[in-house]
Amino acid sequence: MTEKFMKNEQLNFIKKQIALIKDSQKKNVPQTVLAAVIDLANAKILDLFPNIPLEQQEMLDLSKLKTDKEYDQYIGHLSEFMLSFPTISEPQLKKMFPKHKKLKLPDLSNIDHSKLTYLSWNDLRSNKKFIVYGLDGKMAGIECEFTPASKKNFCSFCHCFGEVVYVSTVTKAKKAKNPDYYKSIGNLICADSSECNKKITNVEYLTTFLRESLGIEK
Repeated sequence: MTEKFMKNEQLNFIKKQIALIKDSQKKNVPQTVLAAVIDLANAKILDLFPNIPLEQQEMLDLSKLKTDKEYDQYIGHLSEFMLSFPTISEPQLKKMFPKHKKLKLPDLSNIDHSKLTYLSWNDLRSNKKFIVYGLDGKMAGIECEFTPASKKNFCSFCHCFGEVVYVSTVTKAKKAKNPDYYKSIGNLICADSSECNKKITNVEYLTTFLRESLGIEK
């Protein structure tokens, strides 16, 4: 029995590759073109998992799938090998944000941790958005001011078009010669983090944003 090895954003990436294959099938492209699309999808998927054993490589191979039912079964099977977002308690969250004595927390018992890349929630009373993610083996959190955007736009985390908010946070990075130095950084991200977690396919920008916010060098 193979061990769990897949993260939420990686399964989302695989779903996106399958959507591209299905789109090619609907367009009735030549078989040589469809085969190339499938081969490219397989190569991109394997790139997500360097040095995995042969058993997992064979599990990821989608070249023999033909029907929607087979693709659904493929996704369902892969879902059994999902790594869950680390379990985090309310006291741990409160410790991350000590300035907020009356911190409003999400209902952790209602969250499917296997479908999380990052944890985030809004506090409408303070106009704050909180983001928690694992950096370098440790859970890290930042708080941001958020402002609803007047129009739909692309999210910086999942790169999908939808309802977004503008978030800004003051980086903790300091300059030795200027103790009063501060830098505010901002981004447009999905207003609903649960929707963002369904679509995010890589964490490059998410980790960059958190590192810059926390003043952590790569």
